[in-house]
Amino acid sequence: MKQVKLFLLAAFSLLSVSVFAHDRTDSIKVYGECGMCKKRIEKAAAIDGVKKVDWNVDTKMLVVTYNSEKTTLDAIQQKITAVGHDTEKYTANDNVYNKLPGCCHYDRKPAADGQKKSDAGSKEAAHNHN
Repeated sequence: MKQVKLFLLAAFSLLSVSVFAHDRTDSIKVYGECGMCKKRIEKAAAIDGVKKVDWNVDTKMLVVTYNSEKTTLDAIQQKITAVGHDTEKYTANDNVYNKLPGCCHYDRKPAADGQKKSDAGSKEAAHNHN
């Protein structure tokens, strides 16, 4: 009986490890200014495969936990730039950024070498406050 319990415990442990093995948590810089930005950024980042998002208004850091088999950090950043917010790797489309409410405008830096300019989101409603 003891051997059966040990076997079941070992099997459960292995299953637990395999379920969580593809979860990653990363932090990225996302530019924004206020609570409306926080809602917009977190909503945009909450794509399929993302389990948890939290953007800090003061530090401008987004902490995201996601399943690396379902999505990538690049895909998450592209969704964020599609709603008008620059990330450390991608720059939002100027037209989308300009449609953000005035309180959401931040000091934009010219795209650095290697930083990608996003055309994504030019048709999305960047001024959505939800």
